[in-house]
Amino acid sequence: MKSELTAKLSLFVIVIMFVLFVYGFAKAIMIVDKRQVGTDDGFYTNRVKTSKELETKAKELTYGCKSELCEVSKLLDYVTHLEYKIHNNIAYSPHETMAFGYGDCDDKSNLLISLLHALGKEAYFVLVPEHIFVIIALDDSRISHRKGLWVNGKKYYILESTAKGSFVGFPLKYQLDKIDTIVEPFKNEKIDLKRIDYR
Repeated sequence: MKSELTAKLSLFVIVIMFVLFVYGFAKAIMIVDKRQVGTDDGFYTNRVKTSKELETKAKELTYGCKSELCEVSKLLDYVTHLEYKIHNNIAYSPHETMAFGYGDCDDKSNLLISLLHALGKEAYFVLVPEHIFVIIALDDSRISHRKGLWVNGKKYYILESTAKGSFVGFPLKYQLDKIDTIVEPFKNEKIDLKRIDYR
C-alpha cells in the first residue's frame, strides 16, 4: 500500500516536472523568436531595452537641447564616441555596451535606438549585409537638404552609430537592393517595404 502511494506520488512529480520543462522550453523559444530577425546572411538579435537608467542617460545627454535635431545629434554623438570593437558574442544589451564602453554595429545600434526610444523618437533598424544602422524621421528645415531614405513615401535620416563624427543624415553607403530588412525595434517586426528610395 505504501509503495503504491509512493509510486503514484513519484509519477505525479515526474509529470509536473515534465510539464514545467515543456513550458520553460516553449517560453525560451518564444523569447528567442521575438528577438531574432532572419536576413539573407543570417540572423540579427534584437537587444533593445527600456529602463529608467536609459531614460535618465538620454535626458542627461540631451540636457539643454531646444530642438529634436539637437537631441538626436547628442545621442548619436555619445554612441559614436564609444569604441567600435567587433566581437563574436551575441549582441550586447544597451546597458552592457555603456558599461563596457565599446561595441560593434549591433551593440551600438541597439543602444542608440534604445536611447532614442527613451525620448519618444520614431526610429527603425536597417539591416544590410553584415551591418546594421538606424533611421529616424525628423522634420527640421536645417537638414531638409540632406538626402534621406524614403520608406513607403516617408523620409528618414540615416544615423550611423559606428562612424566617429557621424551626423544626422549620414550618406547611404549601400545600394538600395542591399537593404535586406527594416525592423520596428520594440515590436521586432519587419516593415512591409512597398517602396524605398534614397534622395
